[in-house]
Amino acid sequence: MSSDFEGYEQDFAVLTAEITNKIARVPRLPPDEKKQVVANVEKQLEEAKELLEQMDLEVREIPPQSRGMYSNRMRSYKQEMGKLETDFKRSRIAYSDEVRNELLGDDGNSSENQLIKLREERAHLLDNTERLERSSRRLEAGYQIAVETEQIGQEMLENLSHDREKIQRARERMRKLRLSKVQSLAQSHTTIKSQPGLQPVTSISLKNSALLV
Repeated sequence: MSSDFEGYEQDFAVLTAEITNKIARVPRLPPDEKKQVVANVEKQLEEAKELLEQMDLEVREIPPQSRGMYSNRMRSYKQEMGKLETDFKRSRIAYSDEVRNELLGDDGNSSENQLIKLREERAHLLDNTERLERSSRRLEAGYQIAVETEQIGQEMLENLSHDREKIQRARERMRKLRLSKVQSLAQSHTTIKSQPGLQPVTSISLKNSALLV
């Protein structure tokens, strides 16, 4: 199961990287190319949503004791998906403004051009800021995964140590039991020797009795 989840993760990472790159390019592309890229991004966003749904189904199949780590990763991916959709909406707004100017036959009025440049700069700044935020979230998610993995490893070591102690205690009890039986046989041997008419127990018999225990 984990291999399927990791495969979906890799596909999601590649796909979101492509979407991020295309969204950043939209406001600066020629009109014909912009339409094509916008349509392509819409399709890829749908594919990314389908991947998230598949990953979510995989997480539900994970045993509860191991599900926490994957649930945290899913939350991070869903947040990233929300940011991509927001970025795409902003990019399309900037794109619509430019198309409107072209359809109205904008003659290059300086104030209008300045407004367009400001919008482009703002979109560029927002893009850079949100990229940094996504990188920060990925680092936080990676740190959380490392912490949880370390905790799981520590719990496994503690369980192994506890099991080893149980085995050692069981061996010690068996050793004491064998020793007690050997001592009991030795006492019986001493009693038989002190009472005439009883058959003595030889040392070989003691050894065989100890081995049978």
